[in-house]
Amino acid sequence: MGADTWLVVGLGNPGPRYAGNRHNIGAMVVQELASRAGTSLRSHKARAAAAQVRLGTLPGGALGPATVLAWPSCYMNESGGPVSALLKFFSVDPEHLVVVHDELDIPAGEVRLKRGGGEGGHNGLRSISSSTGTRDYYRVRVGIGRPPGRMDAADYVLRDFSATERKELPMTISAAADATEDLVRGGLLEAQQRWHAPRS
Repeated sequence: MGADTWLVVGLGNPGPRYAGNRHNIGAMVVQELASRAGTSLRSHKARAAAAQVRLGTLPGGALGPATVLAWPSCYMNESGGPVSALLKFFSVDPEHLVVVHDELDIPAGEVRLKRGGGEGGHNGLRSISSSTGTRDYYRVRVGIGRPPGRMDAADYVLRDFSATERKELPMTISAAADATEDLVRGGLLEAQQRWHAPRS
């Protein structure tokens, strides 16, 4: 794939035990993007599942940018190794890396985009920053809200979405997938102007 190829990674933990967890929403979004492209992710030697797609459509109907969709098939705190290997395998510049992940500091259901910055205690981001040698990659931050009462944040992210949250979940996943497409197609500023505007 060429120099303009993007790598979009959704974070999560492997296996059915974790599939419905709040921590796995990044993987859910990447699954939605693959579904939109009419494909599914297949096992890759980089300890990941991956698929090569054209992400979305451009104005006028042309296919969007060449993109590798992926999620690591290891635990969240080991995500960096597979991400680094995928960047090398597909010859993707780290400047074209997008990581989709859950975010405690954003209200549930909201989506925010940024480039660079800290990891906010997120073990998946910490592992990726360490393995790639940079924090300067794009993040699609999918809000899951803060834990209720005195619940520990680690327990909260590793629990399934509540019944109420599950009703909203398809809309949240769809919005995060839209935001990811906007970012890759039109750049960060344009995507932020759309997704960071106050909701009426």
